[in-house]
Amino acid sequence: MKFQMNGCLILGTWDGANIEIAEETGVEEVFVFGVKAEEINQLRKERKDFKTDPRWNELMADIEGGMFGDKEYFKPLVDSVHNMKVGNDWFLLANDFADYLRAQEEVDACYKDQAEWTRRSIMYTAGSGKFSSDRTIREYAEDIWDVAPCRPSA
Repeated sequence: MKFQMNGCLILGTWDGANIEIAEETGVEEVFVFGVKAEEINQLRKERKDFKTDPRWNELMADIEGGMFGDKEYFKPLVDSVHNMKVGNDWFLLANDFADYLRAQEEVDACYKDQAEWTRRSIMYTAGSGKFSSDRTIREYAEDIWDVAPCRPSA
């Protein structure tokens, strides 16, 4: 949300704060990718039947082969997201990978159009008012802490 307030365009998954930002800024202004939050539990159950994108497999092979540094250092990471044992890839990175690449292409195209990039940046900042700390503290005080403001005495 701090990025949004400063006009930084967001490339992210369709969950959490990104949903709130899209509601305030406009869904068409946000670069989102991946599965929706309500699909996650079912996809986790179906992990053993999931077929990874060939580009994902190529990237994992590059990491395993040491292209990005010490392959032993990265082995736990690769094992946790690629070698499909039951329970691996909890965050469904492989599921989202192809859609991430699509979204990144959308970001790249937008960046080449500086007028559009600037317009979106302005829309982000203009849509960030909901996320002020004043509103957040007021809502916490009312909804969570059950406290009321205290008027200063004269």
